[in-house]
Amino acid sequence: MRPRPWPRRTAAALLAAVLLLLAGCASSVDPIERLGRKAAQRVRPTGPAAPPQPYRRWGLTAPLPAPPQPPARPLSRATAAAGRAFAPPPVLDHVDTPDRVVFLTYDDGAERDPRFVDMVRELRLPVSMFLTDSVIGPEYGHFARLLSVGAALENHTLEHPALRGLPYAGQRAEICGQRDKLHARFGVRPRLFRPPYGVYDDTTLRAAADCQVSAVVLWRASMTETRLRFTRGRPALRPGDILLVTSDDDDLDGPTLRERTTRLLRDIEAEGLTVGRLQDYL
Repeated sequence: MRPRPWPRRTAAALLAAVLLLLAGCASSVDPIERLGRKAAQRVRPTGPAAPPQPYRRWGLTAPLPAPPQPPARPLSRATAAAGRAFAPPPVLDHVDTPDRVVFLTYDDGAERDPRFVDMVRELRLPVSMFLTDSVIGPEYGHFARLLSVGAALENHTLEHPALRGLPYAGQRAEICGQRDKLHARFGVRPRLFRPPYGVYDDTTLRAAADCQVSAVVLWRASMTETRLRFTRGRPALRPGDILLVTSDDDDLDGPTLRERTTRLLRDIEAEGLTVGRLQDYL
């Protein structure tokens, strides 16, 4: 007895199933191809590499710690409030504070590197620039940019003379003249004053008081081309130290202001210190 043939619809369905099975087997024959497909599926498109952290861009291995909350009553204002009718401003190279901070200061304004502005902005460095009008010349715009990123602009006389021994009128003209120049240029009235070369006498203090100076600021250590040079005491950084970063715009082969600042910041971090804003303490 001959078997009954399958209906056409059933036969077509079986044929389609067989072809599908064969196609699946064919696609799974090559295991290397399968692995390649899986690897391709795991690859995700990537965008541009993330930029380095600011502290790394400026040569540091770790970010500077945030400074603590500054004192409610700065030293020089408290001293003036307790003084006599004529109270000469305090002269200091160190702030008596338990806070683990030091203070960065710069003199004259001779070196005007635009990247230093970027450094101050990106690291949020509270720097103090003691400016001399005759040195700055026509480059006040550079210091306007520094002011806009948080730098403080302070007084370093009009012409940078050694003040000791000069008559009162001359000293007063140098100090008050630069105070007025900075106010006219930037709308700020500097309270802090640094005498050129760090030399002064009693006449300097009297003239400074008459020009509304609240503190005469020296430095306990300066960052030179190669190292920190201390003016007194043990040659090590201490909390409250006022530091001077020197510059030499004529020495093209020497380290730049940025490089000296980076070296100093590394020393500061190595001692477990950070940078505070001098005006918050004086």
